Amino acid sequence: MKSEISKSVKHFLLFLKETRNYSDHTLKSYKNDLNKFDLFLKDNEVSQYSEINNSTVRNFLGLYRRKGLSPRSLARILSSLRSFFKFLKTEGNLLNDPTVGISAPKQESLLPKALDTDMIDKLLNFKPKNWIESRDKASMELIYSSGLRLSELCSLDLKDLLLEEQMCRVLGKGNKERICPIGSKAIEALEDWFSHRGKIAKDDVKAVFVNKEGNRLGPRTVQVRLKKISLDRGLPYIHPHMLRHSFATHILESSGDLRAVQELLGHANLSTTQIYTKLDFQHLAKVYDKSHPHAKNKK
Repeated sequence: MKSEISKSVKHFLLFLKETRNYSDHTLKSYKNDLNKFDLFLKDNEVSQYSEINNSTVRNFLGLYRRKGLSPRSLARILSSLRSFFKFLKTEGNLLNDPTVGISAPKQESLLPKALDTDMIDKLLNFKPKNWIESRDKASMELIYSSGLRLSELCSLDLKDLLLEEQMCRVLGKGNKERICPIGSKAIEALEDWFSHRGKIAKDDVKAVFVNKEGNRLGPRTVQVRLKKISLDRGLPYIHPHMLRHSFATHILESSGDLRAVQELLGHANLSTTQIYTKLDFQHLAKVYDKSHPHAKNKK
């Protein structure tokens, strides 16, 4: 028989999906985190909300810390628990939040990896030999040109592309729509891909990018293809998010306009975008070290 906590987890996930429009990937993370907590409660014979307190949460996190879970993963679990208990309070099932006063483990500031423009050119400067390479080049150019997330790229429909206006309509996190510009090289690559697409895609498929069966292209295929292309071209393994990071970094380095980068990336909060200011400073610091007379080391 399910405990009231197990039932609430199911209800919470349904709320995130139907009301908050969370992605399947995010829902899976929440489910995994909360299932760990539910299992911990069962092992400790805790079956009611009133039995959960601050110590319960600390002991749970301590268990997974001892199991070797990284500070980043522990912080994510704590974030999932906070959202869950906030939901329970809103629903009237909980009086006190047991996560209050618990700080997330300190973690290293992980800066996103960006490719320099030479690496971007080496990756994208090739003439496609077949329809698959044409599709791959168009998808890579579009991610780098418009700063798309992988999920956004795979979700694009034909109606979302406005090539004459050099823009595309993107449905981002939380079903928030934004308009992204498309550069001339991406448009050229897309036009080449469209010369093949009609022969590959099924008649009822509206997706911009399709697989060999003619159905919508999946994220995993994009990742595998990009890995193959980058390694074949003598580059380190490049994943789609690195192209998005590179887009943001290069725009910020050229413009210094953090607000514009926030809008282009579809970040809800400026604080999420501010990580790129650290990257930008690293770039400026390198220029300073190379250029300023008093910055150079004496030999």
